[in-house]
Amino acid sequence: MKKRSINVLGKLVFITIMVGVFTPATVLAQQNADTRIDKLESQLKSLQDELAKLKAERAAPPVDQKQIEQLVSKAFEEKKDELGTVPDWVQNIKISGDFRYRHEQLDSEDPSTGRWNNGVTRNRMRARLMFDAKVNDDWDIAFRIATGSDKSPISTNQDLEDSFSKKDVWVDLAYFTWHPAAQEGLKVFGGKMKNAFYRAGKSELIWDTDLNPEGLAVQYVMPLSDVDQIFINGGGFWVDESTSGVDTSLWGLQSYWKRTIGNSDYILAGASYYDFGNLQGRDDLKGTWGSSSFLGNTSSGGLYTSDYDIFEGFAEYGFQWRGMPLAVFGNYAQNTVASTSEDTGWLIGCKLNKAKEPGSWELRYDYRDLEADAVVGAMSESDWLSGGTDGKGHKFVFKYQLAKNVQAGLTYYHLENNRNSTRDADYRRLQADLVFKF
Repeated sequence: MKKRSINVLGKLVFITIMVGVFTPATVLAQQNADTRIDKLESQLKSLQDELAKLKAERAAPPVDQKQIEQLVSKAFEEKKDELGTVPDWVQNIKISGDFRYRHEQLDSEDPSTGRWNNGVTRNRMRARLMFDAKVNDDWDIAFRIATGSDKSPISTNQDLEDSFSKKDVWVDLAYFTWHPAAQEGLKVFGGKMKNAFYRAGKSELIWDTDLNPEGLAVQYVMPLSDVDQIFINGGGFWVDESTSGVDTSLWGLQSYWKRTIGNSDYILAGASYYDFGNLQGRDDLKGTWGSSSFLGNTSSGGLYTSDYDIFEGFAEYGFQWRGMPLAVFGNYAQNTVASTSEDTGWLIGCKLNKAKEPGSWELRYDYRDLEADAVVGAMSESDWLSGGTDGKGHKFVFKYQLAKNVQAGLTYYHLENNRNSTRDADYRRLQADLVFKF
């Protein structure tokens, strides 16, 4: 009996010891479990809140941009009386312009000796300011002033010279445009206007880019189909008024066909006829600008020996080449009433890419052969052989868009002057431009 009591007592002691040892550990484990459960419940609540927020955002209606614009317009209308209204004449006027700074070097051979002249290095500027005004739905007017060293209609360059003297500003454009809504595709111009005749590839074989004729002109576009159009341009211009004799005039008619091929590809071809009235036997047109030089045209006794009735044929093809726009073009001119056999001129050229967005560029090249009496030298390109006819050669142009409305350019002329009977003379001209537009 005693031995059994001892065993029971031993078991009780063992159980007491084990309870004492494991009870704190069990309690601690339970506390840790409760902590983890509280943490998980907190995270679950946070996720539930985030889910409710996402559901609320998804259920919200989308922003209506048109409704916002209407609210802004309504607010402006409510405040318009307080702000004051803008006059209609201000809203109907558009102002634009450009400024060009040019560094230029040119040199040529002396035909009599074959030696190069000392050459010319100069800096020039061009500034133009344009006003376009809408008169009503059918009528517009335009006005532009520009710099220029003299009255020449083929150059607005102004040399930086004469001891910081003030520079002249001229009326470069002043004309009206009638574009009746009742006759779509019709435009009528009057005054000193932009050249109404199309120039394939902007060729200057016959007309300088800066030439702005004076008189009346009409343009009409006639669609033939979704891809074909016929363009008709015509005009009568007053070249020079004579106080003792017959006035000198210019009459022109041009028509060309254009077909659109795909989104940007196109092909066009056309012909023009220009009739100068009463030019033969009169003195040089350049004399009316303040200087006198026939610029390659044949003369005798200070008078034109030829009349000028010029036929022109031209063509142009534009397409995509390796992801870039490429245009090839050409034109041919012949004076059908020349008094000499030097009556023909032609040009071929191409233009690759377009300098428009910052970092973009373009290249242009043309070659021309222009005989003495093919066109009126006083109205052909002013920089080619310093203006005029009777020569041939290459023109290279590179343009690079530096930034929005800021462009740099290089132009190089590698020409041969045939005006001297002794020998042909080489002619070189390099222009570096920086152009700003607004």
